[in-house]
Amino acid sequence: MAKTVRIDSINEETSVQTNDNLLSLLLTKELKVLQECGGRGICATCHIYIKDGMEQLSPMSRREQRTLEVITTCKMNSRLACQARVIGDGVVVDLPGGMYISEVEDIESLIGQRATQDILHPLYGTVLVETGKLITRSMISQLQQTRGEVSEVLSRAGNT
Repeated sequence: MAKTVRIDSINEETSVQTNDNLLSLLLTKELKVLQECGGRGICATCHIYIKDGMEQLSPMSRREQRTLEVITTCKMNSRLACQARVIGDGVVVDLPGGMYISEVEDIESLIGQRATQDILHPLYGTVLVETGKLITRSMISQLQQTRGEVSEVLSRAGNT
């Protein structure tokens, strides 16, 4: 049976099948939500806020709790969309601001530009470059290094 979920970011109410996770719903709406870890609950790229209806979602697993503990933008109403399954009506979802470094295809092209939104670390949600900051060559080197570290962590996690 379908349940009703409201997505505040796009001011839309939609239906989702009982026990479907919120990530699948958000992806069908083509929102800027990623699944860097493939939905295993070990990255920050599907981090969301539940504005209402937390009790209408599946309980948080230990893995999700551990991941949320390292996300710097985590709040009491945070969940990972890949882990939160809808079991009742009335869930209201909001997305954190910013974009993850993994969304940027050509990092080099950012040199000399000002960040139009916060650029976030895909594992921890930390702000790597703040909105309005001029992106320098040294920042690009750090972003590329971060991207490499993230790939390494995720590939190691895929082997466990």
